[in-house]
Amino acid sequence: MRRRHANLTGNALMVVGLAVMVTSIGYAVLNQLPQLQLPQILVNGAIFGIFIGALMWLVGAKLSGREKITDHYYWVRHYGDKRCRRASGHGHH
Repeated sequence: MRRRHANLTGNALMVVGLAVMVTSIGYAVLNQLPQLQLPQILVNGAIFGIFIGALMWLVGAKLSGREKITDHYYWVRHYGDKRCRRASGHGHH
């Protein structure tokens, strides 16, 4: 898969995952209103949809390469500066 197609596919999965999560959260919240009388069986599906949306988001982030960028910034922020590195073998804690 070319880089451009992987990026577009990853971004699309991230958008769909976000939409699934927001819709599922909205349904789960609206189900708490007794006057709507929504089917109780769909609440379990809504909660499951939150996890499915999060999984789709993570797969999209992996495909588009956004996960690697975040890991890189984490590494730079925590270990990029010499003052932030642990002194290994010097007895400092």
